[in-house]
Amino acid sequence: MARFERHIFTCINERDEADARGCCAVRGGPEIAAWFKAEGKARDWKGRIRANKAGCLDACELGPVVVIYPEGVWYSPHTQEDVREICEEHVEGGRIVERLLTPGLN
Repeated sequence: MARFERHIFTCINERDEADARGCCAVRGGPEIAAWFKAEGKARDWKGRIRANKAGCLDACELGPVVVIYPEGVWYSPHTQEDVREICEEHVEGGRIVERLLTPGLN
């Protein structure tokens, strides 16, 4: 049995600004990770659902990126409202939020 029902990884990786692929850190990754953590605390996910910061998830040009396991669904949220919608619909409700999917990764 898995330790967590779902695991959320938010990329916060930093790349050199000369890298053509860019990076999630400058596209809001750290803020997005903090929003997922705050949602988890507010929704009392402790012991059931885990939100973590991640190093490079190798989708730099598509960032910011978030992947949720065990489903392996990739999202590109940009606002706190996007994060709330993912938490409500996918993490708690099991329904994929189509409009926030990362193109080419699902």
